[in-house]
Order: sequence, then structure tokens, then C-alpha cells
Amino acid sequence: MSFSMHPIKQRFKVEYNYSVFFTKNLFEQNNPLLKDFLSDITEQGFQKKALVIVDEGFAKYHADLSEQIRSYFSASIPDIQLASEMIVVTGGEACKNDPALFDRLVEAVDKYGIDRHSFIIAIGGGAVLDLVGYAAAVSHRGIKLIRIPTTVLAQNDSGVGVKNSINFHGKKNFLGTFAPPVAVFNDLTFLRTLDDRDWRAGIAEAIKVSLIKDVAFFEWIEEHASALARRDEDAMSYLIHRCAEMHTDHIAGGDPFEFGSSRPLDFGHWAAHKLEYLTDFQVRHGEAVAIGIALDCVYAAKIGMLPETDLNRILDVLHKLGFELYHSKLAENDKINLRNGLQEFREHLGGRLTIMLLEKIGKGVEVHELDADIISSSVDYLEGAKIIHAL
Repeated sequence: MSFSMHPIKQRFKVEYNYSVFFTKNLFEQNNPLLKDFLSDITEQGFQKKALVIVDEGFAKYHADLSEQIRSYFSASIPDIQLASEMIVVTGGEACKNDPALFDRLVEAVDKYGIDRHSFIIAIGGGAVLDLVGYAAAVSHRGIKLIRIPTTVLAQNDSGVGVKNSINFHGKKNFLGTFAPPVAVFNDLTFLRTLDDRDWRAGIAEAIKVSLIKDVAFFEWIEEHASALARRDEDAMSYLIHRCAEMHTDHIAGGDPFEFGSSRPLDFGHWAAHKLEYLTDFQVRHGEAVAIGIALDCVYAAKIGMLPETDLNRILDVLHKLGFELYHSKLAENDKINLRNGLQEFREHLGGRLTIMLLEKIGKGVEVHELDADIISSSVDYLEGAKIIHAL
């Protein structure tokens, strides 16, 4: 008997479509945006349901949110049955570190009969969207997810992408999926209750994408840094829209499920992820990304890749926006902890390190090794610059 039968080679494509909407006062009765979207998804013969999961930090500032959502659905979308409970979960990175929260969400999906014809509506910052997206993606092998981001960082970056995750054994985003939402609704008015740190933190991702892809966008941020710092909503509205547009364009035109090791949108992130853990997440993600960008730009300048004039412009914009560009945890344990972060990032990429560095503002280049001694001296540079900036 022969065992040399030819292999069956399977190949197929799956097309994903979703829209990122921009609005104000999403749940007011005179705003038809969500109603029109849900009405367009017609499935005859099925009772569509929706489970709403909201970030505790957001809910605290919107005490009437549950009633407002219920009124909106009963008046505008009566054919979708809302679960009787609006689930409130801890916000921030803590929610991704607590397996009990994930279990609670999956149990709620079962309890309220949320099936593949139904919706999970996630309202909150990026960490909550990550957690809820992961629960939605693995429950029934995929429940339709609507994201309603409530922070700058989520509206212009993580909330408009295709990734979902939780942390595991001290490693960021170790468990996760690539599962696009069916829609994203960015409500500018939801940003008004953010504190200054969270308002500022989200701008780091816009700086990141401008530095590697669009010098004109960086120049716009440079010109409007003072307006952004004083919470000008028109400036922030443009920044969010442009950053989200660049993020979604990159996903559509590149490697959306990251089969390769090239991840240019992770510019500045290898150090940022480690710094978050080293500070027990006292440093916000966007704050850590700003430090990570600064560190990698100093490194690029030290190896003669990035002109010093460009480095100074980048650091100046970050300072004008109010970012701190040094943290003592970077130097802790003779900087061994930080260098371990580079190895962890290598593992996260599948064993081959690929880091984006800047050749000039608006143009990134990939490298596959970083020198530990130069990383160390780059940390020292940022510490020295912090002292000088303080004076």
C-alpha cells in the first residue's frame, strides 16, 4: 500500500469590512448613527440581543449611562433585546491581569444567551476593549463586537484595530486573537471626563505613526502642540481622525494578522511594554510609549542614523505636550530589567527581533539587533535631559 498520496492544499480568503464612525453624544435620541448601523444588519428569523460591558472609570463619570442606553434602545432599536445587566469591569491594565474578569464575561455571554447573531458592546479605554474583544472572539468562536472607545488612545489607535488580548504570567498580550469589530464609534464628547494624563497619553500614538509614516502630520502636531496640551477639542478631533485613518490604512495595506515579524506600528513599544510592567502599570501605556519613542530616537541618533536636529525636534514636541521622558525604572538593576524586555519582545515576535528606528522624521527603517551598551547610554542621555529640562 502506498503512503505517498498527494497532499490537499487548502487556500481561501476572508474579507473583513468595518467602519470607524466619528460623532458626538452617541446615545442621544436625536443621534441616529448607532440605530442606523444596527438596523442595516438584518437577519430574518433571529432574535438579536446585545450585552453592554462598560469601563468602571467611565461609568463613574456617567451615572445615567445605563438608563440612557436603555432609553436609546427602547425608543430607537426595539428589535434588539438588551441584556438586563450592564456589566461594569475594572478599567486600566488591571482588567487584563485578572482571569476572573474574563471568566465573568464569558459566563455573562452564556447567562444572557448572547449568540453569534447578537452583539457585545464594549465601552471603555483600550485595556477594557482588549479584554472584552478577547472574550467576544472566543465565545461561540466569535460574537459580533461593537467598540465604543472612551479615551484618546483607544479612539486613535487600539480601538480601531483588529487585535484583542489579555496578559498572562507577567507577559503583556500573551493571550489574544486577531478579530476585527463590526464597527467602532468614536464619540468626542466622551473624552471630556478624561484627566490630563489620559488626554495627553493618547497623543503618543499619533506622534508614533507620524514619525514613521507622515512628516506632514508630525509638523501639524508640532504646530498644534500647545493647543493639544490645553485640551483644544478641534485639534484633538483632527488628530484622532488622522491617526485612526493612518492606523486602518496600515492594517488594510500590510500584514493585518502579523504573520511576519515586521511590526512598524510597534515603534517605541519594546521598551514601553517593559516599563509598564516594571512600574506595575503606574505609567500609562501612552506615557510609556512616549518614553519608548524618545529612547529609540536617542539610540538612532547615537548610531548616526537620525540627525540630531530631528532628535531635538521630537524631544521638544514631547516635552511641549507635557510628557516625562525618563523613569528611574529604566536604569534599575544596572538596566538589566530593560534589556530583558528586549528579549521578551523578540520572543513575542517569534524569535526574530525586528525593531523600527528612525532615519529621519517621517521615515522608519527596520533593524534586527540593538546594542546593549548603546541602549544603556541612551537611558543615561534621557536621565541627563530630564535634569536639564527640569532646570
